[in-house]
Amino acid sequence: MSKNTIFEGAGVAIVTPFSPDGSVNFDALGNMIDFQIKNHTDALIVCGTTGEASTLTDDEQIETIRYAVDRANKRIPVIAGAGSNDTAHGIELCKRCAQVGADGLLIVTPYYNKTTQKGLVKYYTDMAAATDLPVIMYSIAGRTGVNIAPATVEELSKIDNIVAIKEASGNISQVVEIAHRTQGDLDIYSGNDDQIVPLLSLGGKGVISVLSNVAP
Repeated sequence: MSKNTIFEGAGVAIVTPFSPDGSVNFDALGNMIDFQIKNHTDALIVCGTTGEASTLTDDEQIETIRYAVDRANKRIPVIAGAGSNDTAHGIELCKRCAQVGADGLLIVTPYYNKTTQKGLVKYYTDMAAATDLPVIMYSIAGRTGVNIAPATVEELSKIDNIVAIKEASGNISQVVEIAHRTQGDLDIYSGNDDQIVPLLSLGGKGVISVLSNVAP
């Protein structure tokens, strides 16, 4: 059993709806959150890649997370997208997500900079140290240019509040090695809707799903 499972099943990587003027449409977001909870989604992942975090200002991102926390009202966990290619900026986002009541953090690898594996250890160690919230690492090399190697995942899994990984590398062999190295001490979520069953067969806890936006 993992040291701190945030959720099991299907968490939705919820989109962020916008108004014609480019501002966040909170009324639409509220309706979407209610729809998700009514249809038994297990967690809300807010301001991740699908949630357009890269197009939001920091204040917009935090206000969107705050709204989701208030709207969910403890009915299901709210996991806030964080991370940056600037560690100091990412730490600030993590702290602000905690302040508005997020139940956990999804921290993407630092994009574009192509950090080393040693750099990834430093990055995630510093991020985790900045908060008491449980952290899900997000490995998606196809978007960031950086893969979290299984040996690095194993090392980071020893940090108390790094509790899970969203594995979106598309490499099932890599997931097998991560599962073997961590031996149940780290929850694994599929980051790809078409690989849910293979990851569950390896002991995965579920999926952080885009499809769930329309089919919870």
